[in-house]
Amino acid sequence: MKLNLSLLSIAAAAAMLMATGANAKPFKWASQGEIATWDIHSQNNALQNGIHANVYESLVYYNSKTFEVEPVLATAWKEVTPTQVRFTLRQGVKFHDGSAFTADDAVYSLQRAMAKTSNFTPYVQGITKINKVDAQTIDVILSAPNPVLLRQMTELRMMSKAWAEKNRSVEPKDIKGTDENFAHRNAMGTGPYTLDSWQPDVKMVFKRNPNWWGKMDGNVTEIVYTPIKSAATRIAALLSGEVDMVLDPAPQDLGRLRQDSNLKVIDGLENRTIFLGMDQFRDELPGSNVKGKNPLKDVKVRKALYQAIDTASLERVTLRGLGKPTGTLVAPQVAGYTEAVGKRFPYSVDAAKKLLAEAGYPDGFEVDFACPNNRYINDEAICQAVTAMWSRIGVKAKLRTLPLVTYFPMIQRYEASIYMLGWGVPTFDALYSLQSLVRSVGQGGDGNYNVGRYSNQRMDYLVDRIKAETDAPVRSRMLTEALQLSNDTVSHIPLYDQVIPWAMKKNIELVHRADNRVDMRLVKVN
Repeated sequence: MKLNLSLLSIAAAAAMLMATGANAKPFKWASQGEIATWDIHSQNNALQNGIHANVYESLVYYNSKTFEVEPVLATAWKEVTPTQVRFTLRQGVKFHDGSAFTADDAVYSLQRAMAKTSNFTPYVQGITKINKVDAQTIDVILSAPNPVLLRQMTELRMMSKAWAEKNRSVEPKDIKGTDENFAHRNAMGTGPYTLDSWQPDVKMVFKRNPNWWGKMDGNVTEIVYTPIKSAATRIAALLSGEVDMVLDPAPQDLGRLRQDSNLKVIDGLENRTIFLGMDQFRDELPGSNVKGKNPLKDVKVRKALYQAIDTASLERVTLRGLGKPTGTLVAPQVAGYTEAVGKRFPYSVDAAKKLLAEAGYPDGFEVDFACPNNRYINDEAICQAVTAMWSRIGVKAKLRTLPLVTYFPMIQRYEASIYMLGWGVPTFDALYSLQSLVRSVGQGGDGNYNVGRYSNQRMDYLVDRIKAETDAPVRSRMLTEALQLSNDTVSHIPLYDQVIPWAMKKNIELVHRADNRVDMRLVKVN
């Protein structure tokens, strides 16, 4: 009898393998960037967050077609009081190791996102405590009513408490340091895919989770992600059939890709603004020829740098249309944006030279300028163009470029005088940008990416008011006022909102998202 059972098991396994092989739909995609870590609370980076979402799930997430918040690991939520929100957790959910997802994991994960080493503190702003009600219910306790709580929670993914404790990963990896925890290179979530292997800078492989609780609209059984820094090599891989999709085709390649009958290109405006930040904290800039003072503390200098940049030329020549010049820190899809607040200071070399002279730098100065070289569309080329534009007013920017995995920790250590940053808005609400970028550096997500350490008392007051304001018209006015204050004080130099084309084989079906992430649950390989 045992022998018969064994034979039956072998036959069943063989049949399953044959069926899987026949129906297996691998999806191979590429972009220029690599992720920095698999620790889900360590670094807040959009490419990384989207890839993590294959393996780890949040309580709620955006519907990829409507961008409305929908249930995921929570099935329901309600306000018990304006500062107490109760979440009912989905029953029957298993982590990839077979253990049950419970309230203990949800409480732990949200608390982990609040840790000092977490980069996800903007998503937990306003949360003071997480309480377990029972095995399938938690309460989120707030310091004040929070109108964007659900949108914040779309990026707070769940980790197994027992797994983290067993594998020395209780606290998030400090992305600014070199120490590693187990969660840095390993992953174990509840999501539709498991992480099969990760060879940094080579490839990442995911396998379909056969025990996933959800409904898969797509048919992808294996995902292979390959980071390919060279734009030419990425396109060659697509044209040869080595990959099915390229997330970030170079602007100069789009014409021939659109004309290729075997391919298609899908375009959309991203909710991401590209800008330059400036060190407004140090009394003297490292590597500058100006000694004893910091030119970037002077608003006239910052405005001169701004007005010396010809964004129309960047859009036309360097981006080839894949950027929409802007004068503010958020894209038009984001609450708080208005056409007036999005208006740029005019490009004028003469005005820039006059401002520099008034500030005491008629001959310009030398300054460090850092940029990523594999994160945004033509990022290195944009920075080279800006360097040339600044040279016309006497500012000698010493450009250095780095891959994103080392670039972001570097700027978060405050090691750049001028730096490029692109900022998407997962909440579609300007508070997310204002709190992270222009609120003075503080606790609970305040200024967590304010790496130029800009500080303005009125700005801090506005941001702190916005956090708890529930009157929608009042809150909207304050969002716009804060964005305008950022413009007036030149807290940063806004450049453009990205337009993102995705290039793929004709047989690929997917949904283009404004946050530039691929929802693998919807991908079909025909």
